Amino acid sequence: MTADLFSYRKFWAECLGPAPELPMSRAEMDALGWDSCDVIIVTGDAYVDHPSFGMAVIGRLLEAQGFRVGIIAQPDWTSPDPFRALGRPNLFFGVSAGNMDSMINRYTADRKRRNDDAYTPDNAGGRRPDRAVIVYSQRLREAWRDVPLVIGSIEASLRRIAHYDYWSDKVRRSILLDSRADLLLYGNAERAIVELAHRLARGESIGAIRDLRGSAFVRKRVPPGWRVIDSTSIDVVGKAAPPANPYQETDAAQCSQAGIDAAPLRLIDGLGDSSDTVIRIPAYEAVREDPDLYAHASRILHKETNPHNARPLVQAHGDREVWLNPPPLPLQTAELDAVFELPYTRQPHSAYGDAAIPAFDMIKHSVNIMRGCFGGCTFCSITEHEGRIIQNRSEDSIIREIEQIRDSSPSFTGVISDLGGPTANMWRLACNSREVEARCRKLSCVFPGICKNLDTDQTPLVNLYRRARALPGVKKVLIASGLRYDLAVQTPEYVRELVTHHVGGYLKIAPEHTEQAPLDKMMKPGIDSYERFRSLFEKYSREAGKEQYLIPYFIAAHPGTRDRDMLELALWLKRNRFRADQVQTFYPSPMATATAMYHSGRNPLRRVTRNSESVPAVKGLAQRRLHKAFLRYHDPDNWPTLRSALKKMGRADLIGNGKMHLVPPRQPPRRHAVVQEPSRPFATQHTRAERRPTRRARKRR
Repeated sequence: MTADLFSYRKFWAECLGPAPELPMSRAEMDALGWDSCDVIIVTGDAYVDHPSFGMAVIGRLLEAQGFRVGIIAQPDWTSPDPFRALGRPNLFFGVSAGNMDSMINRYTADRKRRNDDAYTPDNAGGRRPDRAVIVYSQRLREAWRDVPLVIGSIEASLRRIAHYDYWSDKVRRSILLDSRADLLLYGNAERAIVELAHRLARGESIGAIRDLRGSAFVRKRVPPGWRVIDSTSIDVVGKAAPPANPYQETDAAQCSQAGIDAAPLRLIDGLGDSSDTVIRIPAYEAVREDPDLYAHASRILHKETNPHNARPLVQAHGDREVWLNPPPLPLQTAELDAVFELPYTRQPHSAYGDAAIPAFDMIKHSVNIMRGCFGGCTFCSITEHEGRIIQNRSEDSIIREIEQIRDSSPSFTGVISDLGGPTANMWRLACNSREVEARCRKLSCVFPGICKNLDTDQTPLVNLYRRARALPGVKKVLIASGLRYDLAVQTPEYVRELVTHHVGGYLKIAPEHTEQAPLDKMMKPGIDSYERFRSLFEKYSREAGKEQYLIPYFIAAHPGTRDRDMLELALWLKRNRFRADQVQTFYPSPMATATAMYHSGRNPLRRVTRNSESVPAVKGLAQRRLHKAFLRYHDPDNWPTLRSALKKMGRADLIGNGKMHLVPPRQPPRRHAVVQEPSRPFATQHTRAERRPTRRARKRR
């Protein structure tokens, strides 16, 4: 039985009470009467004491357990001295890159260095290093060689095993080895960090703590008594009968007959599921040299992500073993409520003065209502980090947070900028059967279609919206998180409520593509699902007497996308008179399934063999830019590229000045504005601005 997050006996420092804000200097510690910290968190973000920032959640949670917690935010990593600022912690150092992966934070999809950083005061760039977890950990080892070191955050989560690194274009070993950390905590680590702190406080050695869910560590060998499933090869050698597959495929017939998406797994030794079974995946050296084995290892990892049936994984790195324990169990509603209602100031640390922190400004009047995502989009890392099981806050807790924002934020104007999370409309959605959920190994509950065991009723969310906007002093409640439109249409009343009351003129939505081949590799629904939602959106907007627009997002250069797929998408945009403003190029983040496709050219959504399905990957810079150019077919800067590509593709018939042509045959003079056909009502704000130039722009003409 898992202990409740707040059931532990409090550590002695509970008597000191909560700090007004967690200290970032010795002077602040002295003012609090502290001679030392029990835990010190090093983070790549500016310290914002708000439940949307990881360092604040972990810091306040440990404080609630009775521990004294200090913060070292964005230290100068060129010297170990800043890492000595708060002295030696009594228990451990915790290292986080911040809310974002440091490499994604610092580089664009084309590997160009960014000049800004939304998590830094005044949006200043260059305040964190590349691969921040590794660099911070190395400096800490220089400053405090024998203090236990624990790494976490999404950066560590996505690098817990050997992983493809887009920025160096090679497979790197587990971050545990490069950071020399004692322990890695992956996912939302509240359960693990609380248990770890209490066990260390009781005198246990960190080297002896090997049973924490959601943890990874390095050991010399698999201990005696463990049954090992050897899944290091994809080749069938020897007997004619193939060995038992650790991942039995399931189909619709099995699902409908059994009511369960995955039958119990057969182990190679035939002994069935067991708590003393570990799966050996291909070694680092093997996946580094063999892309097929890399895809195979990725498939195994993603099949072992359900905390109710996942088993430990082990991966050799030379003569050492990286061991991954099963994922953490989701927090119950009461536990999640308590985490979000800790005594946050909901403000940046006072040391930053009046400096603006863009990431905070964006979310300061928003409320996170849930965690997790069962969509399973292959290009996204939310599921790998937060899990597929939705963790819900209670309606009362959400309402209390809105009231706190209303009553305490001096800049609150009556508008809640978002009630959401990883996905806006998955709150309280779950499997209808706990037995089914405990045995399921599907990567998505909504692909290729919505699972019949999934409760899709969004009526509770409608009631939450109504209660929130009825609060005195609240003028508007907006929904800004990404919307799962294939779920939304399952409850038309939800779409009506959303469109009538909670859209601020524009609603972001992400069909990602129009063609089935790339959509299948993304695990996204077909464009017809988007069209059904758009029909409801426009219908309810008319009924409400509002002029509102959808802003669809699309991905260029995703694995499985060919040039002709991007051409068809461009033609769809042209037919619908839509000009995409914000365009995303596929970014291969570590551990994502789409990244395994990008690197290996295989499809790990199915069993990987030497002859299994190959996936085209868009790797060259020229082709990546071409795919992006198709999305912005209306931009004159892209016309030369598109004309050349269309001729090579045998589609020169699309070059011309007619309504059915994609691009004109000649470039306009630079000094003249380009007149484009008017856009449909669901065009972006950028499009409307092009159609109605400002007075200053007209004067310049």
